[in-house]
Amino acid sequence: MSFHVRFATSLMAMSAISLASAQAEAQQSTPLPPVSVETAKPDDGLTYPICSTAIGKDAIGKKALSTSDTMRLLDGVPGLDTQPAGGISGLPNIHGMSSDRVKTEVDGMSLTSACPNHMNPPLSYMAPSKVESVRVWTGIVPVSEGGDSIAGTIKAKSPDPVFAKPGESLHTEGAVSTFFRSNTDGLGGSATVTAATQDFSLSYSGAKEQASDYRRGGKEHNNTVQFSQHESENHALKFAARHENHLVSIEGGEQFIPRQGYPNMYMDMTENQQWFLNGLYKGEFGWGNLETRAYWQTVRHEMDFLSRNKSPTMPTMPMITDGVNLGYSVKADIPLNEKDTLRVGNEFHRAMIDDYWTPVAGSMMMSPWVNWNIRNGVRDRFGTFAEWESKWTPEWTTLLGLRNDTVMSDAGQVHGYNATMGGYSQDSNAFNALDHAKTDINFDVTALTRFEPNKISTYELGYAMKTRSPNLYERYIWSRTGMNAEMNGWFGDLNGYIGDPDLTPERAHTLSFSANWHDDSAARNWSFGVTPYVTYIQDYIGVIDVGVLSATNDTRKLRFANLAAWMSGVDAQGHYALSDTPDYGRFVLKGTLGWVRGQLAGSHQPDGLYQLMPLNSKLALEHAMGGWNSAIETRLVGSKTHVDTLRREPKTPAYALLNLRTAYTWENITLGAGIDNLFNKLYYNPLGGRDYGDMAYYGGTGSNRPLGPVPGEGRSYNAGLTIKF
Repeated sequence: MSFHVRFATSLMAMSAISLASAQAEAQQSTPLPPVSVETAKPDDGLTYPICSTAIGKDAIGKKALSTSDTMRLLDGVPGLDTQPAGGISGLPNIHGMSSDRVKTEVDGMSLTSACPNHMNPPLSYMAPSKVESVRVWTGIVPVSEGGDSIAGTIKAKSPDPVFAKPGESLHTEGAVSTFFRSNTDGLGGSATVTAATQDFSLSYSGAKEQASDYRRGGKEHNNTVQFSQHESENHALKFAARHENHLVSIEGGEQFIPRQGYPNMYMDMTENQQWFLNGLYKGEFGWGNLETRAYWQTVRHEMDFLSRNKSPTMPTMPMITDGVNLGYSVKADIPLNEKDTLRVGNEFHRAMIDDYWTPVAGSMMMSPWVNWNIRNGVRDRFGTFAEWESKWTPEWTTLLGLRNDTVMSDAGQVHGYNATMGGYSQDSNAFNALDHAKTDINFDVTALTRFEPNKISTYELGYAMKTRSPNLYERYIWSRTGMNAEMNGWFGDLNGYIGDPDLTPERAHTLSFSANWHDDSAARNWSFGVTPYVTYIQDYIGVIDVGVLSATNDTRKLRFANLAAWMSGVDAQGHYALSDTPDYGRFVLKGTLGWVRGQLAGSHQPDGLYQLMPLNSKLALEHAMGGWNSAIETRLVGSKTHVDTLRREPKTPAYALLNLRTAYTWENITLGAGIDNLFNKLYYNPLGGRDYGDMAYYGGTGSNRPLGPVPGEGRSYNAGLTIKF
């Protein structure tokens, strides 16, 4: 019997044993609590509308067995998808809008990518083992949770500080975990430890892991997806103190990534070092609650080729980005009376970037000067908001918010590798002659109404106007030279990108309706919610074609430009508890569904906007009893035929994946096992971009690996162990 069959049989046997052993446990145990549901409850305040999703520690722990990419922990959130990139650096995609169009906070820090390919998105700086909870807003976002984004908001949070209980002089706790994933020979571990008194707390968290190139599904012999390996290491130390209703904490840490491959990019990450400090104060007063935060992050990011096979004619091309994020935020919740709450806040975020490519010895084209992609780039954002939530009657609640974000950006003078080749001087002179200093005064508005006619139904109608200013790369990358242009772009399409300092902010007008029907018991045994929406994006930052990049690879030079676009879609989610008995445990059926459509306004062509997911859904049957938790999960994705032909977006066929997982917790030990892509299906993620890595590795466009979509990961046998103390 093959290993594949033995492992699958063993996993199914474990699930069967779990039912039998848990049955025995149940005869002596107290009634089981319901399995937590990941979606937000309709009876939360309107800062958490129906279309928002809360993911807790239990749900995160179940998904972490399969991935080291924190972004992928959010798979299954209605309206949210992962745009694949490196193994730990997936980009968020909400309703077809990705990366900087999604506001992403890591423990309250607003972070931006310091890379022309966005290889280091915010969530890549938080290892899955450190994530305690994540909140996601899609579509209608309260002004207190948004700003400088048009798609939605993601907030990832690590555990709160732990203190000793009354009467306990010193409290200590910790945990160690390890995992193995067969597809990539991935191996890693994490550790946390805390020592605390009733007033002070000191904690450490760390994680380290590595993985080789993953293997695609199917029966092909040469099934390695080249340049998909990665390695990372994270460490953080947090100190906290509390007194009565006041808490102060400061955390510092670092991340080191020595390598991370990107199949859908020309370049790979050869080093990424991050250091950060994050200070927090929270206080409760007679008038309300106050939260203030100040943070600083510095990044040194390097790109090159992990192997000569990715660029045989140009074995090295070092590219360096030095980035800094710093800022503060002040937020207050002020209950005005029993029915009305006022929220006000002010925040500041500065992003600084120096993006330069050092000369290559012996190369006439890439010497003798440093090539400045962005020099002294700076982007300052000052944000202020006011939000009023009112509970008019038991049935009616409203939320009104107004926000201003003033964004100021600038960049210095640039030049290319030299003054004689590639048109560097012509392009740099034209760019340097322009006024680079820009100021945008942006406004956001959110209006949301909730109607709860009875205990089992909730309805919400909302409108949001959201505004985002261009990022530093959209405004200040300047060279039309093919080699320079193709090094810029975070879309995985292999096209070359050129900026425009005169871009104006894009403004999205979104109208949505949400309905949720649910069980009125505390157990929430069933729930179903649906959210149709429509969005018009004024001055949408799209692209226009300005020439051929490579006729051989069928790629284009594209300049960022203000256009207009329409989008519409629907998100749905639900769960139903099939049974909940002491003898057989709790069985819950869960599901999500998403559909989105979009195209440029006024366009008579059938092309879609770039990176829109086709019709897709996720279904899961979960079982919990005693110390056992198990699930059978399916991922269903329709064929992608509505593509952006200008960007040469590939079409992808429909597919279905089946995953299994189970875990058993005994006292302080948890053992988990799972199989991803059980049938080793060959599939292509519709957001995965074009597979440059395999094409280059196997000899270019004339090889047996043409420039097609990036294949997804094949079957993987996963195992994990966690010990708490």
